[in-house]
Amino acid sequence: MSISEGSAPTLAARLGLANWRQNIIYIGFVVIFVVFALALHDKGFLNPNNLLNIFRQTAMIAVMAIAMTYVLSAGEIDLSVGAVAGLASVVTAMAIDLGGPLLGVAAGLGTGIVVGVFNGLLTTRVGIPSFLTTLAMMGIAKGVAMWISDTAAVPIISKSYSFIFGGGSFGPIPVLLVWMVVLGIIGQLVLRKTTFGRQVLATGGGEVAARYSGINTRAIKFRVLVISSMAASLAGMLYAGRLQSGRFQLGEGDELSVIAAAVLGGTSLFGGVGTVVGTIVGALMIGLINNGLILMGLEFSQQLIARGAIIVLAVALSQSRR
Repeated sequence: MSISEGSAPTLAARLGLANWRQNIIYIGFVVIFVVFALALHDKGFLNPNNLLNIFRQTAMIAVMAIAMTYVLSAGEIDLSVGAVAGLASVVTAMAIDLGGPLLGVAAGLGTGIVVGVFNGLLTTRVGIPSFLTTLAMMGIAKGVAMWISDTAAVPIISKSYSFIFGGGSFGPIPVLLVWMVVLGIIGQLVLRKTTFGRQVLATGGGEVAARYSGINTRAIKFRVLVISSMAASLAGMLYAGRLQSGRFQLGEGDELSVIAAAVLGGTSLFGGVGTVVGTIVGALMIGLINNGLILMGLEFSQQLIARGAIIVLAVALSQSRR
């Protein structure tokens, strides 16, 4: 007796084949970790300090990627996050020099709010696609950061700020890891357990249907763009705290890694599907690949080729289920 089309998915599910692609990011992470652990065991890959460095180097990408999950899930995109991080680092450092850490934190977050409101209004009120709005903002933010800093690093001498925003640790646990875990938990709970999170997914899944069901889709898109810019500013503040200076170069090029982390984790570029946990794992995978390739002693050009090939393969496998 032949198996009908309707029963085929059930059989596949019983065999454990139905959703292996949904877990490809976790499978891939474990596989890459094991491969690097075996190949680089004599080069200190498994050294606790090296593993903690992966978390330190990944934290800022993860913070921005958590917010990017909301943006992509709502059917939008934000290409300005890297430049905004650099601008926020400079503004924060200059404000700390003028009025101390509290003024610096307020100025850094205020930068994100201003940029986010600008992006949100142009996208939702004027009707410019977020791709173009944030692409323009990328140039504006970088230009402003270069202008106000005169392209020089702005030092941060506040030890308390540096400890809280990136440079400190609680025993062996880096503060950056704490930031990543706390924001990841909040991001996942909000996306899965709140009305706002469900509205974000509904907006990206079908804007017209969401609008007819009573969701203010323009307000949702406005909010996720503001959240994204605030997360980028926070990442810039963490960069500044870790390096004890604000620099316009901080965050440069991060937008590609941020988007890749979200998509690797299972968030759809077309909206309606997102997972913060997967995004964090995606960010860690990128950090793992970067660290492993460096320890392998590859030239920078070879690192770019290998990194790109691995990410494309992982994204292709994870997205092929859609």
